[in-house]
Amino acid sequence: QVQLVESGGGLVQAGGSLRLSCVASGSFRSINAMGWYRQAPGKERELVARVTNRGGTNYADTVKGRFTISRDNAKNTVYLQMNSLKPEDTAVYYCNANINVIYTYWGQGTQVTVSS
Repeated sequence: QVQLVESGGGLVQAGGSLRLSCVASGSFRSINAMGWYRQAPGKERELVARVTNRGGTNYADTVKGRFTISRDNAKNTVYLQMNSLKPEDTAVYYCNANINVIYTYWGQGTQVTVSS
C-alpha cells in the first residue's frame, strides 16, 4: 500500500509564502513524476506544478515565477514553495505521484487560504 501525506498548508496574507511537503511511503519500486494539483470551491481540479524523476518541471501559467516545485528522491518527498501568494491561490492542494510507472496515487489534500 502506498500513502502520500501532505503538510504545510494554512492561512496566509496576500503576498506571503507557504511551503508544502508531500512524503510517499509504503512498498514500491519507483516513483516517477510527482506533482501538485489544486481545487478551489466550485472549480475543477487543476495541475499546479509537476516534476519528473529526472528533475524536469512544468508549471501552470498562473503560478509561473511565483511557485517552485522540487523533490528529494532519497526522501521520497516533493515540495512546493509558494511565494507572492494571491487570494485566487486559495484551494485544497493535492499531492500526486506516479508509482511503479502504471499507478497514480493522491494525497488527502491540504487547505491553503490566502486572505486579501
